Amino acid sequence: MMSSAPVPTLPHHSLLVFLLQLAVLLLLALSLGQLAARFKMPAIVGELLAGVIVGPSLLSHVWPSLADWLLPKDPGQQHLLDAVGQVGVILLVGITGMELKFDLVRRRRHTALRVSLAGLLLPLGLGVGVGYLLPSSLMEGDTSPTVFALFLGVAMCVTAIPVIAKTLMDMNLMHRDVGQLTLAAGVIDDVVGWFLLSIVSAMATAGLTTGTIATSLLYPVGVVVTAWLVGRPLVKWALRAAGRSASPGPTVAVATVIVLFGAAATQALRLEAVFGAFVCGVLIATSGELDHEKLAPLRTTVLAFLAPVFFATAGIRMDLSALVRPTVLATACAVLAVAILGKFVGAYIGAKMSGLGRWEALALGAGMNSRGVIEVIVAMVGLKLGVLGSETYTIIVLVAIVTSLMAPPILRIAMARIDENAEAEMGLADTKTRDLTSLPPASV
Repeated sequence: MMSSAPVPTLPHHSLLVFLLQLAVLLLLALSLGQLAARFKMPAIVGELLAGVIVGPSLLSHVWPSLADWLLPKDPGQQHLLDAVGQVGVILLVGITGMELKFDLVRRRRHTALRVSLAGLLLPLGLGVGVGYLLPSSLMEGDTSPTVFALFLGVAMCVTAIPVIAKTLMDMNLMHRDVGQLTLAAGVIDDVVGWFLLSIVSAMATAGLTTGTIATSLLYPVGVVVTAWLVGRPLVKWALRAAGRSASPGPTVAVATVIVLFGAAATQALRLEAVFGAFVCGVLIATSGELDHEKLAPLRTTVLAFLAPVFFATAGIRMDLSALVRPTVLATACAVLAVAILGKFVGAYIGAKMSGLGRWEALALGAGMNSRGVIEVIVAMVGLKLGVLGSETYTIIVLVAIVTSLMAPPILRIAMARIDENAEAEMGLADTKTRDLTSLPPASV
C-alpha cells in the first residue's frame, strides 16, 4: 500500500504577500475607520475606502506594478485573503444575531411590524421592478433576469441594525421612543432580510424550476424549525456548561463553534453560510444563558480585526472608475433614488398607519434607510454567486455608503422637532390608553 505524498506547505512568497496584505489592509482600514468616526461617519465608510485605495479604483491606476505585486491575480493567493474575510463576516453576522433585542419587538410589536413591513415590502417591490428594467449589459453572464431582479430587491430592502444602533447611541437617542421603535422595526427587517437572502441565493445556485423554487422556500423554514426545536436546547446546554468557568475563554469558544457549525450547515444546503451564522446568533441570544461580558473578547476581536479586513476586501472589489460610463452612472443614480425613496415612503406609510406624526415618520425613515454592513454583505454574496458583476456590485455598495451617511443629519433635523415629553401622544403603545412607561436604554 503506497502512502500518499504530504501536502506541500504554503510557498514562502505566497505567505509573505498574504501577511503584507493583511497588515496593509488592517492598518488602512483601522486608520480610515477612525478618521471617518472623527467626522461623525460610520467606520465602515473608512474601512471600505481602504480597499478602494489599494484596489482597481486607485492604486491600479497610480502604481500598477505595486498593485499587481500586493494583489496578484493568482486565484490561490486571492483565496487566502478571502478566507479571512469570510470567517470575519460569518462571525460578524453571528454577533449581529446575538445582539438583536427581541424584547423591543415585543414591546412595540404592532407598530414595529407595520413600520417594518411597509418599509421592507415597498423597496423590495421597487428593487425587483428596477432590476427588470436595468440594461442586460449590467447583468453577469447567463444570470437569470428574475434572479437578478430578486437579488436587487433584497439588497434594496435590508436595514443595518449595527449602523442604526451606533447612530442612535452617538446621538443619545437610544432612550427615546422613536429610537426604540426604530431598533424594533430594524430587528424585524433584519430577520426577514436574511431569510429572503437565503431564498434568493438558493435560487441563484440551483436555477429557477418549480422544484428548486419550492426547495428554496422550504429549506430556510426547515432550518429555522430544526434550529429552534433541536438546536436551541443544545445551544442552551453548551453555553450553560461554558458559563461555569470564570474565564471568558470557554464562552467565546463555544459561541464561535456554534456559529461556525451553523454557517457550515446552511452552506451545505446551498443557503449561504451567513444565514446559518445569523440563525445561530439568534439562538445564542434567546438561550437565556448568554453572558455578554464574557462574550466581549470575541466582539472586540471581530470588530477590531476580522470585520475591518472583510470590509477592506469588499472595497477592493469596487471599481469606481466604472462610474465614468454614462450607463453605469445613470444606473447608480436610479438605484440609489429607488432605494432611498422606497425606504422613506415605506416607513412613512407604516408610521402614519400607526398614528405617528410626520417628523416621527421622517425619523423612522432615516433610521431604517441605513443599510451599511448588511447591504455590503448582501453585495458580496451576490458577487460570489455570480449574480452581480463588478459594476452592479459597486453600485450596491455605494448605496450602502450613501444611505448610512444620510441617517445622522436627517435624524438630527427630525428629532429636533419632536417634543420628548409629547412622545406619549405618538401612538407607540399597544393599548388604547397609550400608557407608556419609561424604558431603560437599549445596549447593542
